[in-house]
Amino acid sequence: MADAEIGIFGGSGFYSFLKDVEEIEVETPYGKPSAPFVVGEIEGKRVAFLPRHGRQHELPPHVIPYRANVWAMRELGVRRIIGPNASGALKAELGLGEFVVCDQFVDRTSGRADTFYDGPETTHVSAADPYCPDLRALLVETAGELGIPVRDGGTVVTIQGPRFSTRAESRWFQDAGWDVINMTAYPEGYLARELELCYANISMVTDHDVGVEGADPVTHEAVLRVFRENNERLRELLFAVIPKIGSQPRDVCSTALRQARA
Repeated sequence: MADAEIGIFGGSGFYSFLKDVEEIEVETPYGKPSAPFVVGEIEGKRVAFLPRHGRQHELPPHVIPYRANVWAMRELGVRRIIGPNASGALKAELGLGEFVVCDQFVDRTSGRADTFYDGPETTHVSAADPYCPDLRALLVETAGELGIPVRDGGTVVTIQGPRFSTRAESRWFQDAGWDVINMTAYPEGYLARELELCYANISMVTDHDVGVEGADPVTHEAVLRVFRENNERLRELLFAVIPKIGSQPRDVCSTALRQARA
């Protein structure tokens, strides 16, 4: 099985920019991942890519096999993961195409398998600071160097999907002070923490959520249109930041299990 250093979860299309790729099927105790992995190289860094929704975008957010996906990344040798998401803005001042490198999440999903630790050994992994500080800093710094609009920090609220929020729900999230909303940031990032992997989220604003004053109802078509328009900037950022990513430091990510068990 090919080794990789860095993992990318995202939409179908990123892997097409990698050269001399190897396609790999990975079996896990949690079933099959969303699709075969594609492993390639960017300036000497081995990168594993997986489209979380499947190759044909056939997996809606609530049925993505998150545990299999994250487990398979580790099986490939990945220790550091970046997870871009198309996201709605909960604040009017966030512009379409702006990137928010989140530092907090709020989970509003239900029924998703969101832990590797079902017993018999009870394990409580802290989520106080859920995203890798080193990866976050690299992403913000590199986006700034490229002139890409970026916010350093923010809270993403993850809803169950596949439906979008009602106006009342969206206003509730906005009143809570949260910044962006999507359907896939949880439990992906937290599962990475449970395996002591580094993970950073990039929430790319594709629309203003329906509770934002003056916003039209969100449509899947509109979200995909803005995502396609900004995919080149996302690719530019990832290709620029990946060569800067070093080996996993001894930080909050790599030591997550140290005090998680009695």
